[in-house]
Amino acid sequence: MTNTTQLETILGLDIGERRIGVASAHLQALFPHPLTTLADPQTFIADIVALCISERVAAVVAGLPRGLSGQETAQTAWVRQFAAEIQEKLTVPVYFTDEAVTSEKAESELKQRGKPYEKGDIDALAATYILEDYISDHPEQKYD
Repeated sequence: MTNTTQLETILGLDIGERRIGVASAHLQALFPHPLTTLADPQTFIADIVALCISERVAAVVAGLPRGLSGQETAQTAWVRQFAAEIQEKLTVPVYFTDEAVTSEKAESELKQRGKPYEKGDIDALAATYILEDYISDHPEQKYD
C-alpha cells in the first residue's frame, strides 16, 4: 500500500480463523464504529489490504487473544502470525491490544438491543471495542 493520499482512518480487527470483524475510526474524531465483517478466509489478506486503501488507513489495530490468566495461547500465536502477513502487505503500522471479553461484551450489547443479529455483527462490534480500547489506552498515539 502506498501513501499517495491523505490518511484518514484507523482500522480495528477482531481476527478469527473463519471471520474477521472490522471497525473504523476517523483520525479527526477517533470514535470507532463497526465497518464490516470479512467471511472468506481465502481472501482475508487481500480484503484487508483493499480496505486499507479504500478507507485511507493510517494504522491497523489487531485484537490479541489471551488465555484466562492472561497467558499467550496457540490462538495468540496464530493472530500474531496473521498480523505479520498483513504487515508484509502494508506500509502502515499494525498494533496489538488485548481483546479480553470483547466478543462477549458485543453479544451482550446486541442482545440488549432486542433486534436480530448474526455472528458477523458480533465480530464487527467486537472490533469496535478493540479499537476503542486501543485508542483509550494510547491517547498520545500519533497516526499520521
